[in-house]
Amino acid sequence: MLDFGFDKIALIGAVALIVIGPEKLPKVARTMGHLFGKAQRYVAEVKAEVNRSIELDELKKMKTEFEDAARNVEQTVRSGVAQAGSAIADEWRGAQESLGGGSGPGGESGYEPPPPSYRHPKKNWRLKRGATPQWYKRRQGVRTHAQSGAARVARFRPPGFKSSRP
Repeated sequence: MLDFGFDKIALIGAVALIVIGPEKLPKVARTMGHLFGKAQRYVAEVKAEVNRSIELDELKKMKTEFEDAARNVEQTVRSGVAQAGSAIADEWRGAQESLGGGSGPGGESGYEPPPPSYRHPKKNWRLKRGATPQWYKRRQGVRTHAQSGAARVARFRPPGFKSSRP
């Protein structure tokens, strides 16, 4: 911005005092300060918007580069898996032919057992908690039902206690 030294600011103040007058000078100075602050905020907002747009463009470029690299890795992995699968299949066929006749482990050609299916362990903590006997819960201090705060206080109040409330 502009470079104002102390001598230039003093000269501008003296000229403003003479031209505007001592009565209106504080109001004009306050208005100028207000407008100067608004201008600074506007410039800061414009700079921030430009920086955001530049960062957005850079992020878009990085995203496309990352996606391209991921596609290349995926293609190389798929081609490697396909090559390994074909090599294993060739070896398997060669081993079957050398053992005599191409029958699989079950006597059928190309037999493959089905993969095991997932079974949930069916653990139900509510059922387990409900299966605990009441006498055991009482002995261990497990609360079996909800109780309000006032009821809990009244439960542990000494016998013969008189309330100070009328």
